[in-house]
Amino acid sequence: MEIAALPHVDEHTTLVAADADAVWRGLGEVLDQAFSGGRPAGYARLVGCADRTASGPRPPAEGSTVPGFRVASAAPGRELVLVGRHRFSTYALVFRLDAAGSGRTRLRAETRARFPGPAGRLYRLLVIGTGGHAVGVRRLLSAVRRRTE
Repeated sequence: MEIAALPHVDEHTTLVAADADAVWRGLGEVLDQAFSGGRPAGYARLVGCADRTASGPRPPAEGSTVPGFRVASAAPGRELVLVGRHRFSTYALVFRLDAAGSGRTRLRAETRARFPGPAGRLYRLLVIGTGGHAVGVRRLLSAVRRRTE
């Protein structure tokens, strides 16, 4: 999947009072926790995600999965690229970690996605248009910050 070819949806940022290695570990732990259990796997099955279970090495490495996502690339302490697809969308969630001075790290989450056809447009309206996606991503970032600090 060519991530740069996917349209930009949004980007959210948080500042974490910890170094990038600690934030990286926290990000992996939060992703595993957020996507564990029956609800994420059930949703992944419902919409027809290619990846429906958690698998592979932890912390996340290329090829690891969580329901709805596969790790396309992992540069510890710098960048984690998750990709996925289902009946209504092809998407990527890119986490970037940047030094922010004096033991702090800026954690950014960029979403890129394509929503083809009428069903895709409706799905985009329901997930992106309602603000639900933004709330979910901000919660993930806040959870990483709380876990890491």
